[in-house]
Amino acid sequence: MTERTFIQRREGFWQEFEGTLNGGRKGLRTRAQWFPQGFRELTQDLNTARAHGFDPALIERLNRLVLEGNQILYGQHDWSPKALVLFITRTFPQRVRAQWRGLGAACLIFYGIAVFFALLSVRFPDLVYELLPESQAESLETMYDPAGEHFLVPRDVESDADMFGFYIYNNISIAFRTFAAGILGGIGSLFMLGVNAVFLGTSAGHIINKGFGDTFFSFIIGHSSFELTAIILSAQGGLLLGYRFFITRGLSRGASLRAAGKDALPLISGAALMLVIAAVIEAFWSSRHTLGQALRYGAGISLWILLLMFFLFAGRGKR
Repeated sequence: MTERTFIQRREGFWQEFEGTLNGGRKGLRTRAQWFPQGFRELTQDLNTARAHGFDPALIERLNRLVLEGNQILYGQHDWSPKALVLFITRTFPQRVRAQWRGLGAACLIFYGIAVFFALLSVRFPDLVYELLPESQAESLETMYDPAGEHFLVPRDVESDADMFGFYIYNNISIAFRTFAAGILGGIGSLFMLGVNAVFLGTSAGHIINKGFGDTFFSFIIGHSSFELTAIILSAQGGLLLGYRFFITRGLSRGASLRAAGKDALPLISGAALMLVIAAVIEAFWSSRHTLGQALRYGAGISLWILLLMFFLFAGRGKR
């Protein structure tokens, strides 16, 4: 391909893209569906010009257009209550459904490992001390023992507000590590997902062996739908970044990561919101041991069903 042929073939598109950039918000709104695809084509044109060593002035022109387009697509924008509502009711569930294959695989891995280690720990009670520090095992026993000093309350926590802060820090840190580890080719996110599954399964098996299973399951069922799903979403976000870091599909590594971020960012943002909800439920509802078991199980099962219905049906038919 010669530089002249390349310019003749693509000049009309570049002018169209530049005109959209110069048209302001009104122009962008009218080309909203076209713009992301146009940006991808422009990025490919820039890579082609660089690969063939075309005129530096041409490369600079295309690079400027790419930077301006990138700022529009991925730059920081003002958030409003309406934007937040649209994200929750449309963008978030739509992006989750778009990743259903990867999320399905992550769910199988997470819950498969958790159930396996739960059954293994029930069958071999001493295994827990090979997988968990003895102090952590004892802390779990104390927390779920109705006669324990810290029944349904973590150590060093004195109030509901303290408990809320504790769970926010704990949950967000787990999700962030799971997401960030994905930069290691996605293997890091899978590893963190597996570590959390092993901990959950081993803890459940140990608590069952100690005779506190009913206390354990009635406690976690209220918030588990939001917390566990958020961890899986964080892992999927990390897998997307890790995959596109190495599989660039002809884009530069930076452009490939930005494209992956378009899919990963809604997942991790939605996961953060879910973890806040989980912390609220865990601090102000799950720890209320005076509530009847039937009420706690009923509320927890209802939340699982509602969350599943949300991801299946919210935002359908709206782009």
